[in-house]
Amino acid sequence: MKLTLLSFFIISFFHFSHSSPQKFTSILSFGNSLADTGNYLITGAVAFPYVGHLPYGITYFHHPTGRFSDGRLVVDFIAESQDLPLLPPYLASNKNFRQGANFAVAGATALDPAFFQEIGIGGTLWTNYSLSTQLRWFDELKPSLCKTPQECSEYFKKSLVLVGEIGGNDYNFPLVAGKSLAEVTLFVPKVVQTIAEAIEVNKAILNFTIFYSLGHIVEHDVGVVQRLTERGAMNLLVPGNLPIGCLPLYLTLFATMDKEDYDDRNWCLKKLNNFARYHNELLKSSIDQLRKKHPQARIIYADYYGAFLRFTHSPRHFGELSLI
Repeated sequence: MKLTLLSFFIISFFHFSHSSPQKFTSILSFGNSLADTGNYLITGAVAFPYVGHLPYGITYFHHPTGRFSDGRLVVDFIAESQDLPLLPPYLASNKNFRQGANFAVAGATALDPAFFQEIGIGGTLWTNYSLSTQLRWFDELKPSLCKTPQECSEYFKKSLVLVGEIGGNDYNFPLVAGKSLAEVTLFVPKVVQTIAEAIEVNKAILNFTIFYSLGHIVEHDVGVVQRLTERGAMNLLVPGNLPIGCLPLYLTLFATMDKEDYDDRNWCLKKLNNFARYHNELLKSSIDQLRKKHPQARIIYADYYGAFLRFTHSPRHFGELSLI
């Protein structure tokens, strides 16, 4: 499809940033398989080795790159829009990260692996490289990007940081492992709070975008955003969760013969989409509080949910007919 979900993110962020028309000079990316440009493959891709084989990468790169896509990802299109090279994975050797680095790892969770061990599903995780590990990698890389406070201020003032999408796996693993939706719903407030705390701690970053996902994750991801804001983040884009009731995985896992369980407009599962909306409402509330606390920062909520449904309801408006 020529117009995809990434278009909404790019348009939302750069329309919002019209008062600062200069382009970013570097991009730093955190997240999971929706943003990973090769870290998971470098680690061995034990849980999902298929990403190292065609058809992954077949349409644009013509060979597998470690991206969970047949072509490019949202982060790739954002880099191209800023006339920047595609982001190298952080774990790649002999790379120049001056214009950007990608810390995202497929299968990564917002919450640390210890949480999943506590609820009895630690063995289902694809990787231990959670968001906190990715932030530690960033801290290790930072001295090579800038030395003095003034130098760092100038560097990050012109940098864009994308955190996510991150969080979806914090729900995927428990749900696939048999946890009930009611159990997973209990994660949501804690995740939102953690995201908020993260926004306030890291005042070294001056421009960044947050892409995140669901629940227990929400509190965790908000904590990440707070930490980044305290380091100086000024431009933050925080997308909400997808309508997961429309995803094939959950349409299969939660299939039912009761037509009342499905939305008659798109045949998505209503209870799962209600769950996603709950997460999004909590996140938007936290963002409102952060805006008041940090008026110097521009924190923007991006509507993943609504954008996805627009494709679902009007697919012919967003791509080539032969691909729909």
